[in-house]
Amino acid sequence: MLPIITSLFVLIYSADIFLLFLFGLHSLLMVYLYRKNTQYCTSDPEKTFDINNPELPYVTIQLPIYNEFYVVDRLIDSIISLKYPINKLEIQVLDDSTDETVEKVHSIVQFYKDKGYLIHHLHRTDRTGHKAGALEIGMQVSSGEFIAIFDADFVPEPDFLLRTLPYFEDKQIGMVQTRWGHINQNYNVLTKAQGYGIDGHFMIEQVARNANHLWMNFNGTAGIWRKECINSAGGWEHDTLTEDFDLSYRAELKGWKFRYLKDIVCKAEIPAMISAYKSQQFRWCKGSIQTAVKLLPKIWNAPLNWKIKGEAVIHLINYSVCPLMVINILLTAPLLLMEYWTGFSFTDLPITILFIAATLLSIGSVGPLIFYAYSQREIYPDWKSRLGFLPIMIMIGTGVSIVNTRAWLEAVLGIKSGFKRTPKFKIESSEDNLKDRLKYQIPLDFHAVLEFAMGLYCFFCVYISFVVGKPFIIGFMLVYGLGFLFVAINTIKESTWKFSGKLSTGNETASEIA
Repeated sequence: MLPIITSLFVLIYSADIFLLFLFGLHSLLMVYLYRKNTQYCTSDPEKTFDINNPELPYVTIQLPIYNEFYVVDRLIDSIISLKYPINKLEIQVLDDSTDETVEKVHSIVQFYKDKGYLIHHLHRTDRTGHKAGALEIGMQVSSGEFIAIFDADFVPEPDFLLRTLPYFEDKQIGMVQTRWGHINQNYNVLTKAQGYGIDGHFMIEQVARNANHLWMNFNGTAGIWRKECINSAGGWEHDTLTEDFDLSYRAELKGWKFRYLKDIVCKAEIPAMISAYKSQQFRWCKGSIQTAVKLLPKIWNAPLNWKIKGEAVIHLINYSVCPLMVINILLTAPLLLMEYWTGFSFTDLPITILFIAATLLSIGSVGPLIFYAYSQREIYPDWKSRLGFLPIMIMIGTGVSIVNTRAWLEAVLGIKSGFKRTPKFKIESSEDNLKDRLKYQIPLDFHAVLEFAMGLYCFFCVYISFVVGKPFIIGFMLVYGLGFLFVAINTIKESTWKFSGKLSTGNETASEIA
């Protein structure tokens, strides 16, 4: 029986390492493709519309919100500040709120209506389809040829429309996406870690895909759609938690092309609480895998170039790294002790196999590090000084792998769950006190128990490594253990914060300004 169990452990661990190696190799491929052609995703300074051009297209801007009391004024004010003819701009505030946000939005919208803006407050009491449902309802009454979408935490630059709309002169272009920037990256350790992750996706991945004519996705905000493209792809559907990913690939299956512009930056507020970050990650992970389950058969059977198919598959299942990491960590202690409970040692394997295993482990680990480090190099002049924070990003990314593994499993098994919003609190600088802006008590996330247990388990593996004289995994396990404990402890700490019951934003509303 023991030989069978031993073989099973080795087989599972080997498959796990190989799959992690493939994802690590993909990270290196993204860096290579980025370096191959970056100019394509750089905007042309001469390709900018003149605001006085009478031929400017009619644009609808959709602002989907849900209980965004603290940031909705910042959002609407930034849209009002866009440089665009007022008679060719329609603004829809798609409001699914159930709190005081409804009254606040009504006041702001009325204020700008009185100033001559074509702005509508569309409030739903039935949240069918959540964000996708709101966008769908808004589209039914929209007048614009193009539809720009901004989530509540985003603040577009005034020239956003004038710089992005020219790319639709190519009739094959169905969507233009811009890069996410950060309002509050330096607020705390968590926001710094998230900034790293966001930079990697938007500076490296999106450029690598779009510049090499592979499929890319709309990121749910900070982009513009051609309405015809949305309709031809079947419109907004709400059978996944990532309606943006879903619509993107359905549109590309129809033959539409996208453009990505890395130097047009739309800043956003990064979640400053671990509970908000975890709910965001859960939604993104589950939605991505739901989209994979839904669309992979269609993509695989479509008459597409093998490069497009391969990249689309990897892109859709990328969050599979999370359950693979959990499996890898859980198998560490049994494998370290294998010689004691089976009599089999890895040193009994041929040197060739050991060399191959070491190579796979190295590439699987180094690939993501190079990927994220390169994004810092491309964005920030002081990128070298920022590299010291890279282990922190890996630490926190590992810490949320428990909640993401649950999301992955629910998506694969077809288990439905409610939509969990990512709350925003208008946290812009270190002077902003997060606790003063909490309206409600934060419930304790039960995942914290598992995260705390995994943290202790990682340190147990470190102890075993010393005992058996195999220290090669100590560094990894220390980082992983600290990550799990960081996420668990902060989850528990946030659940003890007392809500203030106050609705203070620190800013006047538009109606008060009037």
